[in-house]
Amino acid sequence: MSGEEPIDYDELGIRDFQRFFDSGALSSQALVLHYRDRIARFDKAGPSLNSVLHLNDEALGIAEALDIERKMNGARGMLHGIPVMIKANMNIAAPSLPTTAGSLALRGFVAPADAAVVARLKRAGAVILGSTNMSEWANFRSVRSTSGWSSEGRLTRNPYALDRNPSGSSSGSAVAVSANLCAVAVGTETDGSIIAPSSKNGIVGIKPSVGLVSREGIIPISASQDTAGPMARTVEDAALLLAAMVEEGGDELSAFLDSLPGEGILAGLRIGIARNFAGFDPGVDRVFDDAVETLRGLGAELVESDFKMGKELADAAFEVMLYEFKAGVEGYLATYAGASGIHGLADIIAFNRDHADIVMPWFDQDIFLLAAAKGSLDEEVYRNALQTCRRLAREEGIDASMDGLGLDALIAPSGGPAGKTDFFLGDHYLGGSASPAAIAGYPNLTLPAGFVHGLPVGLSIFGRAFSEKKLLRVALAFEKATHFRRNPTYAPTLDSWL
Repeated sequence: MSGEEPIDYDELGIRDFQRFFDSGALSSQALVLHYRDRIARFDKAGPSLNSVLHLNDEALGIAEALDIERKMNGARGMLHGIPVMIKANMNIAAPSLPTTAGSLALRGFVAPADAAVVARLKRAGAVILGSTNMSEWANFRSVRSTSGWSSEGRLTRNPYALDRNPSGSSSGSAVAVSANLCAVAVGTETDGSIIAPSSKNGIVGIKPSVGLVSREGIIPISASQDTAGPMARTVEDAALLLAAMVEEGGDELSAFLDSLPGEGILAGLRIGIARNFAGFDPGVDRVFDDAVETLRGLGAELVESDFKMGKELADAAFEVMLYEFKAGVEGYLATYAGASGIHGLADIIAFNRDHADIVMPWFDQDIFLLAAAKGSLDEEVYRNALQTCRRLAREEGIDASMDGLGLDALIAPSGGPAGKTDFFLGDHYLGGSASPAAIAGYPNLTLPAGFVHGLPVGLSIFGRAFSEKKLLRVALAFEKATHFRRNPTYAPTLDSWL
């Protein structure tokens, strides 16, 4: 390589890396070293993004073995040798990568086996580069929480303006991808935890249909809503990562990407404009209106939809999550006993009280207390709330809207631009559209759609259960026509943009 121009790794995608691997211009080892250097300069120093909790001590050795395997037998697939970050609430059987959900209560707990999705990624040839910071307990500890903050990792910063919040709970995964600290990352979502941080950090995020990706070995919140999903700088990279994550149909998804036509890609598709989720910010409205016209210009038929979400659904969903969190976290801790001596929700609550000065300096654990007071999943209150969620989010919600208008997908603004981090008042949200698909267990995809005062905002595309291919078709066409993704500049404050 002496005398040759160095490769500019920023913004490269999975197919780019594979071409460099195959040509011998790049090795997986070299790419791991590049990302480690970048993490040292941007995450631990410089702008101090604080998105990475732990680095995998075994990553270089794994990359070396995969480089040798490529030379001997060829690549396993598109993820072969690709460095991937994993959210810290997912089991990774590596001594340097404890599974903590960002909480000091689980500090040092190393899972005895990989989560199913992590195991699938390893089999696909991915290099687990490290684990990412997150909103502690996936933002389900207090209604006054600050996204991106955990007692183990402290605050993750938004790379577009460092005083702005990255959103969450997959904060670190979103920031690590946006700042080019890894090729791609895995996040998890219960209600907005992939969609919101992806939108506010200028990347692509896919919240798959519940059941498409295994949840075994992931610290849970809600059995009816939880899912892991891919986070990437391009729609194609998110889709390629998803193909490696899914239980079944990964090869079909990869083939689907290769079969898409280049021109007139949206002809024949009918898309609903969920305008009830707009109107909370003039800048976001302008971005959304432009997105509507772009999709119309790509051949899709755009129709107005009156789809909306009411308070009854929001209240029922919170009730369901309280019950399911208690049952789920108790089950997780029972299965992986010995997690730092924490065996149940009561132990977590007691630990937080005993270490309140470092665990609860800004916000309490009021949601934990509400969840601890709940009974079993056999209680009628829980069953009724779950039925309400399914009826209002599915049958009378997304399904009814799409059936009534003959839609292939719905679109809405993903949310507003990132607000300032505020430890005293907690998170500030102008609006967003993640909840209906999350509560229904249906797929949702966000991708960059523009900027408001220098901060990225996303377009959400969502629809019926297991309609990921249709959503990807729309997203790929929109991305190809617009290319709104912009590498962040790490401004100290939004004022420096003005």
